[in-house]
Amino acid sequence: MTDIQRISQNTEVTLHFTLKLPSGDVVDSTVGKKPATFKVGDGSLLPGFEQALFGLKAGDQRSFEIEPERGFGPGNVQNIQTVPRDQFNEMELEPGLLVIFKDAAGGEMPGVVKAIHDSFVEVDFNHPLAGKIITFEVEIIEVKAA
Repeated sequence: MTDIQRISQNTEVTLHFTLKLPSGDVVDSTVGKKPATFKVGDGSLLPGFEQALFGLKAGDQRSFEIEPERGFGPGNVQNIQTVPRDQFNEMELEPGLLVIFKDAAGGEMPGVVKAIHDSFVEVDFNHPLAGKIITFEVEIIEVKAA
């Protein structure tokens, strides 16, 4: 009789997952597509998501609520910046609009418009899922030693 391989450090996991917001809206999913494969600890999953999987085996299906502190962070008020309104040229601005800014190094900084005022715009540079409880649904397909 062989031991059943369970998810732990030094395992490679193949799974289907679905991430949902509290509203039930699906943020991301592999269901109906190619499943995701990762090595535990490789950084492809946030630690809070990985830890929820420990002890599961092939065939298991689970649903977990991941708190912001274990997911995408609580969100930081310092990441909400005011940007002069005239930097948006002729853009149609509305709350919830995703805007890509260039940082000093030329990289991209996505921000979400929070509020629009006469002379400035409040832009939230927190991760879009920061501060949210995420439902993480998984179906484990395969677990093997890495």
